[in-house]
Amino acid sequence: MLNNIGPLGLLLIAVVVLVMFGRGKISSLMGEVGKGITSFKKGINEGKKELEEAEAEETAEAAKDVTPKVDTDKA
Repeated sequence: MLNNIGPLGLLLIAVVVLVMFGRGKISSLMGEVGKGITSFKKGINEGKKELEEAEAEETAEAAKDVTPKVDTDKA
């Protein structure tokens, strides 16, 4: 259904939306979309940082657990 919408069809849809909602509503809507995208990117970056920190902690704990054993029985 949406495969055959060309540039002219998209332009027509944009004009109809502009006429129906007005310039003010559309600009405020686009501002909200921009804020949402920014928030989403921020959340993705925070999630990556948390994963990296958890991985670093696991690596540090694994390094602690693999300490060389000293043989004290030799005398």
